[in-house]
Amino acid sequence: MKNRIVIALLALSLSGCATVSDWFADDEETEIRRLKPIEAVFEPQIKWEIEVGDGVQDYFSRLAPAVGYGKVFAASRDGIVVALDPETGKEIWQQDFANYDNYSFKKAMLWYSNRAVSAKISGGLSVAYQSVFFGTENGYVYALEEDTGQVKWKVGVKGEVISPPAVDAGFVLVNTTSGHLIALNPENGEQVWITESDVPPLSLRGVSAPAAESGGAIIGTPSGKLKVSIIETGMVAWETQIASPSGATELERIVDIDVKPLVFDGNVFVISYNGTLSAVELRTGQVIWTREYGSYRNVSIDGNRLFVVDNNSNLYAIDRRSGVELWSNVGLRSRNITSATPHGKYVVVGDIYGFVHWFTQDEGKLVARLEVGGDDEDEAIFTGPVSADNVLYVKTREGKLAAITQPEE
Repeated sequence: MKNRIVIALLALSLSGCATVSDWFADDEETEIRRLKPIEAVFEPQIKWEIEVGDGVQDYFSRLAPAVGYGKVFAASRDGIVVALDPETGKEIWQQDFANYDNYSFKKAMLWYSNRAVSAKISGGLSVAYQSVFFGTENGYVYALEEDTGQVKWKVGVKGEVISPPAVDAGFVLVNTTSGHLIALNPENGEQVWITESDVPPLSLRGVSAPAAESGGAIIGTPSGKLKVSIIETGMVAWETQIASPSGATELERIVDIDVKPLVFDGNVFVISYNGTLSAVELRTGQVIWTREYGSYRNVSIDGNRLFVVDNNSNLYAIDRRSGVELWSNVGLRSRNITSATPHGKYVVVGDIYGFVHWFTQDEGKLVARLEVGGDDEDEAIFTGPVSADNVLYVKTREGKLAAITQPEE
């Protein structure tokens, strides 16, 4: 019997009709996993790849890598932070922020873990002022020296920090799950000001990363508002309702804006979970146009095109001036793709099964793909690829960080 099973599995793998993972999936999931053949116009290559700690595992996280000062910075939820050479992936420095106090006792109690108590790094990374900034679910914000990794300061704030800080105009802006927007001094971490927004009884796990532009601190709120505060004082300049609650239940009334506001040419572009994409004038808060798209993933831009990935993993290009849809691609529907990253003349996403996909910006045609993780959700690509100096940096849930190149044109 054992021999028959082995032979059957071998025959299936050789025929290409099914995979072992298909045996444990229903018909719908099997269909989602299977990728249709494409006419590839180039072959991306992995330049280097490394493991960064234990990744983020199954936890919610927006812990994307960051590039600056001639280095690539990456972190894992458990506490590893590294700086890497972008050419080789060689480690320049590493810090471990896991809690090792009374480690042997805690390890005995938490017998299923082979690590010390997790630092729960989730909000980061941001690079500016010769520093690396990030936050944790425990309510701490860190600043490290970018060249050595040494801690400049560590401060506690009100609420979990699960989105990257914004750094500009002499302030570090942190938005927390408790509804507090906090401005810190980048040199010593001292609080300069704090404001508070309403948090509904039920909201999404995420929170809007702050943006800093033209003297304003800009966030989306869990109540569906776009809010701008004067960055020097924290005083609210204006707030505009982008999405309004509707429905009979708290679940139906979720209107969170969990994305980082995108500022371009004097306008702010923002999208809500329940289905509102808006362009808003930065100076006045006046809504220029609104369209029906729903997402919790960041909106990106290149030239006059906005790129949106909606709640069903459909990819759209939209004219930023009018809100008119230029094209859509639904070929990766239900693969839980990441936000879209403009990269040269392409726009790139990752998916839950560890693949990276390239689309043309002008017509949305899928022209290349590359497998980075394994064909399971443990190797999912969970944040949008990072584009810098003609290289894409992609991170998986298990902690694999890959640098990807494509042929020059």
